[in-house]
Amino acid sequence: MRSSAPEPGAPARDFRAIPSVDRVAQAVEAQAPELSRRLAVDAARAEVDHVRGAVAAGARAPALRGIAAAAALRARTLLADAPVPVVNATGVIVHTNLGRAPLSDRALAAVRAAAAGYSSLEYDLPTGRRGSRFDHVTEVVRQVTGAEAALVVNNNAAAVLLALETFARGREVLAARGEAVEIGGGFRIPEILDASGAVLRDVGTTNRTRLADYAAAIGPATAAVLRVHRSNFALVGFTESPDARALADLAHANGLRLIDDLGSGTLLDTSAYGLAREPLVGEALRNGADVVTFSGDKLLGGPQAGVLVGSADAIAAIAARPLTRALRPDKMTIAGLRATLGHYLRGEAVEQIPVWQMLAARPADLRARAARMAAACPSASVRVVDTQAAVGGGSLPGRTLPSAALEIDRRHGSADEVARRLRQAPRPVIGRIHADQVRLDVRTVLPRDEQPLLDALRAL
Repeated sequence: MRSSAPEPGAPARDFRAIPSVDRVAQAVEAQAPELSRRLAVDAARAEVDHVRGAVAAGARAPALRGIAAAAALRARTLLADAPVPVVNATGVIVHTNLGRAPLSDRALAAVRAAAAGYSSLEYDLPTGRRGSRFDHVTEVVRQVTGAEAALVVNNNAAAVLLALETFARGREVLAARGEAVEIGGGFRIPEILDASGAVLRDVGTTNRTRLADYAAAIGPATAAVLRVHRSNFALVGFTESPDARALADLAHANGLRLIDDLGSGTLLDTSAYGLAREPLVGEALRNGADVVTFSGDKLLGGPQAGVLVGSADAIAAIAARPLTRALRPDKMTIAGLRATLGHYLRGEAVEQIPVWQMLAARPADLRARAARMAAACPSASVRVVDTQAAVGGGSLPGRTLPSAALEIDRRHGSADEVARRLRQAPRPVIGRIHADQVRLDVRTVLPRDEQPLLDALRAL
Protein backbone atom coordinates (compact mmCIF):
# COMPACT_ATOMS: atom_id res chain seq x y z
CA MET A 1 0.00 0.00 0.00
CA ARG A 2 1.39 3.46 -1.06
CA SER A 3 1.80 5.93 1.81
CA SER A 4 0.24 9.39 1.51
CA ALA A 5 2.92 10.92 3.71
CA PRO A 6 5.38 13.28 1.98
CA GLU A 7 8.84 11.98 1.24
CA PRO A 8 11.62 13.05 3.65
CA GLY A 9 12.76 16.55 2.79
CA ALA A 10 9.80 17.24 0.49
CA PRO A 11 8.01 20.57 1.09
CA ALA A 12 4.62 20.47 2.74
CA ARG A 13 1.74 21.31 0.42
CA ASP A 14 -1.14 22.62 2.48
CA PHE A 15 -3.84 23.50 -0.03
CA ARG A 16 -6.29 24.01 2.86
CA ALA A 17 -4.45 27.24 3.67
CA ILE A 18 -5.58 28.76 0.37
CA PRO A 19 -8.77 30.80 0.83
CA SER A 20 -11.75 30.22 -1.43
CA VAL A 21 -12.34 32.27 -4.56
CA ASP A 22 -15.41 33.85 -2.96
CA ARG A 23 -13.47 35.01 0.12
CA VAL A 24 -10.71 36.45 -2.06
CA ALA A 25 -13.27 38.21 -4.28
CA GLN A 26 -14.92 39.80 -1.22
CA ALA A 27 -11.51 41.00 -0.02
CA VAL A 28 -10.74 42.40 -3.50
CA GLU A 29 -14.01 44.36 -3.48
CA ALA A 30 -13.14 45.77 -0.05
CA GLN A 31 -9.66 46.83 -1.21
CA ALA A 32 -10.75 48.09 -4.64
CA PRO A 33 -14.41 49.16 -4.52
CA GLU A 34 -14.16 50.66 -8.03
CA LEU A 35 -13.97 47.16 -9.53
CA SER A 36 -17.09 45.38 -10.72
CA ARG A 37 -18.15 42.14 -9.04
CA ARG A 38 -17.42 40.15 -12.19
CA LEU A 39 -13.92 41.55 -12.55
CA ALA A 40 -13.20 40.97 -8.86
CA VAL A 41 -14.31 37.33 -9.11
CA ASP A 42 -12.34 36.70 -12.31
CA ALA A 43 -9.19 38.24 -10.82
CA ALA A 44 -9.68 36.29 -7.57
CA ARG A 45 -10.06 33.02 -9.46
CA ALA A 46 -6.93 33.69 -11.54
CA GLU A 47 -4.89 34.58 -8.46
CA VAL A 48 -6.10 31.57 -6.48
CA ASP A 49 -5.10 29.34 -9.42
CA HIS A 50 -1.68 30.99 -9.39
CA VAL A 51 -1.30 30.40 -5.65
CA ARG A 52 -2.34 26.75 -6.06
CA GLY A 53 0.41 26.29 -8.62
CA ALA A 54 2.95 27.90 -6.30
CA VAL A 55 1.86 25.73 -3.36
CA ALA A 56 2.05 22.62 -5.55
CA ALA A 57 5.67 23.59 -6.29
CA GLY A 58 6.42 23.79 -2.57
CA ALA A 59 5.71 27.43 -1.69
CA ARG A 60 3.64 28.55 1.28
CA ALA A 61 0.25 30.10 0.65
CA PRO A 62 0.15 33.88 1.28
CA ALA A 63 -2.38 35.36 3.66
CA LEU A 64 -5.81 36.33 2.38
CA ARG A 65 -4.91 40.02 2.30
CA GLY A 66 -1.85 39.37 0.16
CA ILE A 67 -3.76 37.22 -2.33
CA ALA A 68 -6.49 39.86 -2.56
CA ALA A 69 -3.93 42.62 -3.14
CA ALA A 70 -2.35 40.64 -5.97
CA ALA A 71 -5.78 39.96 -7.47
CA ALA A 72 -6.74 43.64 -7.24
CA LEU A 73 -3.51 44.59 -9.02
CA ARG A 74 -4.30 42.00 -11.68
CA ALA A 75 -7.73 43.56 -12.25
CA ARG A 76 -6.47 47.16 -12.25
CA THR A 77 -3.79 46.22 -14.79
CA LEU A 78 -6.49 44.84 -17.03
CA LEU A 79 -8.41 48.13 -16.81
CA ALA A 80 -5.35 50.30 -17.53
CA ASP A 81 -4.69 51.69 -20.99
CA ALA A 82 -2.12 49.76 -23.00
CA PRO A 83 0.34 49.80 -24.63
CA VAL A 84 1.86 52.54 -22.50
CA PRO A 85 4.17 55.26 -23.86
CA VAL A 86 7.87 54.62 -23.17
CA VAL A 87 11.11 56.51 -23.71
CA ASN A 88 13.23 54.80 -26.34
CA ALA A 89 16.84 55.23 -25.23
CA THR A 90 18.05 52.00 -26.82
CA GLY A 91 19.75 53.59 -29.81
CA VAL A 92 17.59 51.53 -32.19
CA ILE A 93 15.63 54.00 -34.30
CA VAL A 94 12.97 51.75 -35.83
CA HIS A 95 12.48 49.51 -32.78
CA THR A 96 9.91 46.81 -33.54
CA ASN A 97 9.30 45.95 -29.88
CA LEU A 98 8.70 49.62 -29.04
CA GLY A 99 6.25 50.31 -31.86
CA ARG A 100 8.60 51.06 -34.75
CA ALA A 101 8.36 54.57 -36.22
CA PRO A 102 7.01 57.41 -34.04
CA LEU A 103 4.71 59.72 -35.96
CA SER A 104 5.31 63.36 -36.76
CA ASP A 105 3.26 66.01 -34.96
CA ARG A 106 1.22 66.58 -38.11
CA ALA A 107 0.53 62.85 -38.52
CA LEU A 108 -0.45 62.60 -34.85
CA ALA A 109 -2.91 65.45 -35.26
CA ALA A 110 -4.38 63.80 -38.37
CA VAL A 111 -4.85 60.50 -36.54
CA ARG A 112 -6.53 62.23 -33.58
CA ALA A 113 -8.87 64.15 -35.90
CA ALA A 114 -9.85 60.98 -37.77
CA ALA A 115 -10.41 59.03 -34.55
CA ALA A 116 -12.19 61.70 -32.53
CA GLY A 117 -15.42 61.77 -34.52
CA TYR A 118 -16.99 61.08 -37.88
CA SER A 119 -14.96 61.60 -41.03
CA SER A 120 -15.22 61.49 -44.81
CA LEU A 121 -13.62 58.04 -44.87
CA GLU A 122 -15.90 56.61 -47.57
CA TYR A 123 -17.93 59.68 -48.43
CA ASP A 124 -17.37 61.95 -51.40
CA LEU A 125 -18.04 65.47 -50.19
CA PRO A 126 -18.38 67.16 -53.64
CA THR A 127 -21.07 64.72 -54.85
CA GLY A 128 -22.59 63.65 -51.54
CA ARG A 129 -22.26 60.03 -52.56
CA ARG A 130 -20.33 57.03 -51.32
CA GLY A 131 -16.60 57.22 -51.95
CA SER A 132 -13.57 54.98 -51.46
CA ARG A 133 -11.22 55.08 -48.48
CA PHE A 134 -8.31 54.41 -50.80
CA ASP A 135 -8.89 57.71 -52.64
CA HIS A 136 -7.55 59.61 -49.64
CA VAL A 137 -4.07 58.13 -49.96
CA THR A 138 -3.39 56.44 -53.31
CA GLU A 139 -2.86 59.63 -55.30
CA VAL A 140 -0.42 60.91 -52.68
CA VAL A 141 1.50 57.62 -52.87
CA ARG A 142 1.62 57.93 -56.64
CA GLN A 143 3.01 61.43 -56.41
CA VAL A 144 5.83 60.60 -54.00
CA THR A 145 6.86 57.35 -55.72
CA GLY A 146 6.24 58.13 -59.38
CA ALA A 147 4.14 54.97 -59.77
CA GLU A 148 1.29 54.54 -62.22
CA ALA A 149 -0.97 53.24 -59.47
CA ALA A 150 -0.93 52.46 -55.76
CA LEU A 151 -2.81 50.54 -53.10
CA VAL A 152 -2.51 50.56 -49.30
CA VAL A 153 -3.21 47.61 -46.99
CA ASN A 154 -2.58 46.98 -43.30
CA ASN A 155 1.08 45.81 -43.44
CA ASN A 156 3.79 44.76 -45.86
CA ALA A 157 3.30 41.02 -45.31
CA ALA A 158 -0.31 41.55 -46.41
CA ALA A 159 0.92 43.48 -49.46
CA VAL A 160 3.18 40.62 -50.54
CA LEU A 161 0.45 38.08 -49.81
CA LEU A 162 -2.04 39.98 -51.97
CA ALA A 163 0.34 40.32 -54.91
CA LEU A 164 1.16 36.61 -54.85
CA GLU A 165 -2.47 35.58 -54.39
CA THR A 166 -3.49 37.73 -57.35
CA PHE A 167 -0.90 36.59 -59.86
CA ALA A 168 0.33 33.17 -58.74
CA ARG A 169 -2.37 31.29 -56.86
CA GLY A 170 -2.01 27.62 -57.77
CA ARG A 171 1.12 28.31 -59.83
CA GLU A 172 4.87 28.61 -59.31
CA VAL A 173 6.81 31.62 -58.12
CA LEU A 174 10.56 31.76 -58.67
CA ALA A 175 12.58 33.11 -55.73
CA ALA A 176 16.32 33.06 -55.10
CA ARG A 177 17.29 30.57 -52.43
CA GLY A 178 19.16 33.30 -50.54
CA GLU A 179 16.05 35.50 -50.48
CA ALA A 180 13.65 33.02 -48.86
CA VAL A 181 14.13 34.90 -45.61
CA GLU A 182 12.44 35.08 -42.23
CA ILE A 183 11.18 38.49 -41.18
CA GLY A 184 10.09 39.72 -37.74
CA GLY A 185 7.94 37.54 -35.53
CA GLY A 186 9.09 34.31 -37.17
CA PHE A 187 7.16 35.10 -40.36
CA ARG A 188 8.85 33.47 -43.35
CA ILE A 189 8.64 34.23 -47.06
CA PRO A 190 7.94 30.55 -47.90
CA GLU A 191 5.00 30.65 -45.49
CA ILE A 192 3.61 33.79 -47.14
CA LEU A 193 3.85 32.02 -50.49
CA ASP A 194 2.09 28.98 -49.07
CA ALA A 195 -0.69 31.13 -47.55
CA SER A 196 -1.23 32.84 -50.92
CA GLY A 197 -1.74 29.51 -52.64
CA ALA A 198 1.41 29.94 -54.73
CA VAL A 199 4.13 27.31 -55.02
CA LEU A 200 7.70 28.32 -54.21
CA ARG A 201 10.42 27.20 -56.58
CA ASP A 202 13.92 27.90 -55.29
CA VAL A 203 16.43 29.30 -57.75
CA GLY A 204 20.23 29.26 -57.52
CA THR A 205 22.16 28.78 -54.29
CA THR A 206 22.18 30.58 -50.96
CA ASN A 207 25.01 32.92 -51.89
CA ARG A 208 25.01 33.01 -55.71
CA THR A 209 22.06 33.27 -58.05
CA ARG A 210 22.52 34.17 -61.72
CA LEU A 211 20.07 35.32 -64.35
CA ALA A 212 20.59 32.00 -66.09
CA ASP A 213 19.29 30.19 -62.98
CA TYR A 214 15.98 32.03 -63.28
CA ALA A 215 15.79 31.38 -67.03
CA ALA A 216 16.39 27.66 -66.54
CA ALA A 217 13.65 27.43 -63.89
CA ILE A 218 10.88 28.98 -65.99
CA GLY A 219 8.26 26.45 -67.05
CA PRO A 220 4.58 26.18 -67.98
CA ALA A 221 3.54 26.45 -64.31
CA THR A 222 5.56 29.61 -63.64
CA ALA A 223 3.50 32.74 -62.99
CA ALA A 224 5.84 35.24 -61.35
CA VAL A 225 9.30 36.08 -60.12
CA LEU A 226 9.61 37.29 -56.52
CA ARG A 227 12.57 39.47 -55.61
CA VAL A 228 13.02 39.97 -51.85
CA HIS A 229 15.36 42.54 -50.36
CA ARG A 230 17.48 40.96 -47.62
CA SER A 231 16.66 43.75 -45.21
CA ASN A 232 17.39 42.07 -41.87
CA PHE A 233 20.70 40.30 -42.56
CA ALA A 234 23.77 40.77 -44.74
CA LEU A 235 25.18 38.21 -47.16
CA VAL A 236 28.87 38.94 -47.73
CA GLY A 237 31.81 37.29 -49.43
CA PHE A 238 31.40 35.08 -52.50
CA THR A 239 27.97 36.39 -53.58
CA GLU A 240 26.14 37.19 -56.78
CA SER A 241 22.64 38.22 -57.79
CA PRO A 242 21.23 39.40 -61.12
CA ASP A 243 20.70 43.01 -62.08
CA ALA A 244 17.14 44.11 -61.29
CA ARG A 245 16.55 45.48 -64.80
CA ALA A 246 17.77 42.28 -66.42
CA LEU A 247 15.55 40.20 -64.15
CA ALA A 248 12.52 42.30 -65.09
CA ASP A 249 13.31 41.95 -68.79
CA LEU A 250 13.58 38.17 -68.41
CA ALA A 251 10.26 37.97 -66.56
CA HIS A 252 8.42 40.12 -69.09
CA ALA A 253 9.92 38.27 -72.06
CA ASN A 254 8.34 35.11 -70.68
CA GLY A 255 4.99 36.66 -69.78
CA LEU A 256 5.69 36.68 -66.04
CA ARG A 257 5.10 39.30 -63.34
CA LEU A 258 8.03 40.63 -61.32
CA ILE A 259 7.11 41.36 -57.70
CA ASP A 260 9.78 43.27 -55.79
CA ASP A 261 9.44 43.22 -51.98
CA LEU A 262 11.63 45.98 -50.54
CA GLY A 263 10.68 45.29 -46.92
CA SER A 264 11.22 48.61 -45.22
CA GLY A 265 11.65 50.57 -48.44
CA THR A 266 12.70 54.21 -48.52
CA LEU A 267 11.87 57.37 -50.44
CA LEU A 268 15.12 59.13 -49.48
CA ASP A 269 18.73 58.14 -50.06
CA THR A 270 20.13 56.71 -46.81
CA SER A 271 23.72 57.06 -48.07
CA ALA A 272 23.39 60.84 -47.62
CA TYR A 273 23.46 60.20 -43.84
CA GLY A 274 26.51 58.01 -43.58
CA LEU A 275 24.72 54.71 -44.12
CA ALA A 276 24.72 52.07 -46.82
CA ARG A 277 22.26 52.65 -49.61
CA GLU A 278 18.85 51.08 -49.12
CA PRO A 279 16.91 50.43 -52.36
CA LEU A 280 14.67 53.34 -53.29
CA VAL A 281 11.05 52.69 -54.21
CA GLY A 282 11.32 54.82 -57.34
CA GLU A 283 14.39 52.91 -58.52
CA ALA A 284 12.62 49.57 -58.15
CA LEU A 285 9.80 50.87 -60.35
CA ARG A 286 12.20 52.26 -62.95
CA ASN A 287 13.99 48.90 -63.03
CA GLY A 288 10.81 47.34 -64.34
CA ALA A 289 9.04 45.69 -61.41
CA ASP A 290 5.33 45.20 -62.01
CA VAL A 291 4.58 45.49 -58.28
CA VAL A 292 6.79 46.95 -55.53
CA THR A 293 5.82 46.47 -51.88
CA PHE A 294 7.14 48.21 -48.76
CA SER A 295 6.21 49.15 -45.19
CA GLY A 296 4.69 52.37 -43.99
CA ASP A 297 6.07 52.23 -40.45
CA LYS A 298 9.80 51.75 -41.02
CA LEU A 299 11.98 54.09 -43.06
CA LEU A 300 8.90 55.80 -44.44
CA GLY A 301 8.26 56.98 -40.87
CA GLY A 302 4.49 56.57 -40.78
CA PRO A 303 1.89 54.21 -39.26
CA GLN A 304 1.84 50.46 -39.80
CA ALA A 305 0.78 49.87 -43.39
CA GLY A 306 1.73 47.92 -46.49
CA VAL A 307 2.08 49.91 -49.69
CA LEU A 308 1.84 48.42 -53.17
CA VAL A 309 2.90 50.49 -56.18
CA GLY A 310 3.31 49.50 -59.80
CA SER A 311 1.68 49.36 -63.19
CA ALA A 312 -1.95 50.39 -63.45
CA ASP A 313 -3.15 46.99 -64.64
CA ALA A 314 -1.27 45.10 -61.92
CA ILE A 315 -2.55 47.29 -59.08
CA ALA A 316 -6.10 47.21 -60.47
CA ALA A 317 -6.02 43.41 -60.51
CA ILE A 318 -4.84 43.33 -56.88
CA ALA A 319 -7.42 45.89 -55.76
CA ALA A 320 -10.19 43.76 -57.27
CA ARG A 321 -9.37 40.69 -55.17
CA PRO A 322 -11.83 39.86 -52.33
CA LEU A 323 -8.89 39.50 -49.94
CA THR A 324 -8.11 43.21 -50.36
CA ARG A 325 -11.19 44.12 -48.34
CA ALA A 326 -10.05 41.90 -45.46
CA LEU A 327 -6.64 43.60 -45.43
CA ARG A 328 -7.69 47.21 -45.97
CA PRO A 329 -6.42 49.92 -43.59
CA ASP A 330 -8.60 51.77 -41.10
CA LYS A 331 -9.30 55.50 -40.96
CA MET A 332 -6.48 56.24 -38.50
CA THR A 333 -3.88 54.49 -40.64
CA ILE A 334 -5.04 56.35 -43.74
CA ALA A 335 -4.95 59.71 -41.95
CA GLY A 336 -1.49 59.12 -40.48
CA LEU A 337 -0.04 57.79 -43.71
CA ARG A 338 -1.42 60.64 -45.82
CA ALA A 339 0.00 63.22 -43.40
CA THR A 340 3.39 61.45 -43.38
CA LEU A 341 3.52 61.32 -47.17
CA GLY A 342 2.63 65.00 -47.23
CA HIS A 343 5.99 65.77 -45.60
CA TYR A 344 7.72 64.16 -48.59
CA LEU A 345 5.61 66.14 -51.04
CA ARG A 346 6.50 69.38 -49.25
CA GLY A 347 10.21 68.48 -49.13
CA GLU A 348 10.27 68.53 -45.32
CA ALA A 349 10.60 64.85 -44.42
CA VAL A 350 14.03 65.18 -42.78
CA GLU A 351 12.89 68.11 -40.69
CA GLN A 352 9.46 66.80 -39.66
CA ILE A 353 9.48 62.98 -39.57
CA PRO A 354 11.08 61.65 -36.34
CA VAL A 355 12.81 58.68 -38.01
CA TRP A 356 14.58 61.00 -40.44
CA GLN A 357 15.34 63.55 -37.74
CA MET A 358 17.15 60.76 -35.86
CA LEU A 359 18.95 59.49 -38.96
CA ALA A 360 20.13 62.98 -39.85
CA ALA A 361 21.23 64.04 -36.32
CA ARG A 362 24.94 64.98 -36.21
CA PRO A 363 27.18 63.25 -33.62
CA ALA A 364 28.48 66.57 -32.27
CA ASP A 365 24.94 67.80 -31.67
CA LEU A 366 24.02 64.53 -29.97
CA ARG A 367 27.02 64.77 -27.67
CA ALA A 368 26.12 68.35 -26.74
CA ARG A 369 22.54 67.27 -26.06
CA ALA A 370 23.72 64.40 -23.87
CA ALA A 371 26.02 66.76 -21.92
CA ARG A 372 23.15 69.15 -21.34
CA MET A 373 20.93 66.33 -20.09
CA ALA A 374 23.67 65.02 -17.78
CA ALA A 375 24.14 68.49 -16.30
CA ALA A 376 20.40 68.75 -15.67
CA CYS A 377 20.42 65.83 -13.23
CA PRO A 378 23.54 66.20 -11.04
CA SER A 379 22.11 63.89 -8.39
CA ALA A 380 22.33 60.97 -10.81
CA SER A 381 25.86 59.78 -11.45
CA VAL A 382 25.98 59.68 -15.23
CA ARG A 383 28.66 60.40 -17.78
CA VAL A 384 28.51 61.07 -21.51
CA VAL A 385 30.02 58.34 -23.69
CA ASP A 386 30.38 57.80 -27.41
CA THR A 387 28.36 54.88 -28.72
CA GLN A 388 26.78 53.45 -31.85
CA ALA A 389 23.10 53.56 -32.80
CA ALA A 390 21.29 51.29 -35.28
CA VAL A 391 18.51 51.89 -37.77
CA GLY A 392 16.62 48.69 -36.85
CA GLY A 393 13.27 47.55 -38.21
CA GLY A 394 14.88 45.12 -40.64
CA SER A 395 16.84 47.92 -42.32
CA LEU A 396 20.57 48.22 -43.02
CA PRO A 397 21.73 45.18 -40.99
CA GLY A 398 25.14 45.55 -39.40
CA ARG A 399 25.27 49.29 -40.14
CA THR A 400 25.48 51.78 -37.29
CA LEU A 401 25.56 55.52 -36.72
CA PRO A 402 27.89 57.28 -34.26
CA SER A 403 25.92 58.52 -31.31
CA ALA A 404 26.15 59.68 -27.69
CA ALA A 405 24.71 58.13 -24.57
CA LEU A 406 24.33 58.72 -20.85
CA GLU A 407 26.07 55.92 -18.98
CA ILE A 408 24.78 55.34 -15.46
CA ASP A 409 27.34 54.76 -12.70
CA ARG A 410 27.34 51.41 -10.90
CA ARG A 411 26.80 53.13 -7.54
CA HIS A 412 23.09 53.10 -8.39
CA GLY A 413 23.11 49.29 -8.41
CA SER A 414 23.71 46.51 -10.88
CA ALA A 415 22.86 47.09 -14.50
CA ASP A 416 19.85 44.78 -14.24
CA GLU A 417 18.60 46.60 -11.14
CA VAL A 418 19.03 50.06 -12.71
CA ALA A 419 17.32 48.92 -15.92
CA ARG A 420 14.43 47.55 -13.86
CA ARG A 421 14.02 50.79 -11.91
CA LEU A 422 14.05 52.82 -15.13
CA ARG A 423 11.34 50.57 -16.56
CA GLN A 424 9.24 51.26 -13.45
CA ALA A 425 9.36 55.04 -13.90
CA PRO A 426 6.03 56.86 -14.51
CA ARG A 427 7.14 57.05 -18.15
CA PRO A 428 9.17 53.83 -18.51
CA VAL A 429 12.68 54.38 -19.87
CA ILE A 430 14.14 51.59 -22.01
CA GLY A 431 17.90 51.65 -22.42
CA ARG A 432 20.49 49.00 -23.16
CA ILE A 433 23.21 47.30 -21.13
CA HIS A 434 26.82 47.59 -22.30
CA ALA A 435 29.71 46.10 -20.30
CA ASP A 436 27.43 45.72 -17.27
CA GLN A 437 26.36 49.37 -17.31
CA VAL A 438 23.13 50.94 -18.49
CA ARG A 439 23.42 53.31 -21.42
CA LEU A 440 20.72 55.71 -22.58
CA ASP A 441 21.33 56.64 -26.22
CA VAL A 442 20.05 60.15 -26.90
CA ARG A 443 19.75 59.69 -30.69
CA THR A 444 16.46 57.86 -30.19
CA VAL A 445 15.07 60.02 -27.37
CA LEU A 446 12.30 62.23 -28.75
CA PRO A 447 12.43 65.88 -27.64
CA ARG A 448 9.12 65.46 -25.81
CA ASP A 449 10.62 62.51 -23.89
CA GLU A 450 13.61 64.38 -22.48
CA GLN A 451 11.84 65.53 -19.33
CA PRO A 452 10.43 62.08 -18.42
CA LEU A 453 13.92 60.62 -18.91
CA LEU A 454 15.49 63.26 -16.65
CA ASP A 455 12.80 62.64 -14.03
CA ALA A 456 13.59 58.92 -14.10
CA LEU A 457 17.31 59.63 -13.70
CA ARG A 458 16.74 61.96 -10.75
CA ALA A 459 14.63 59.26 -9.10
CA LEU A 460 17.66 56.97 -9.07
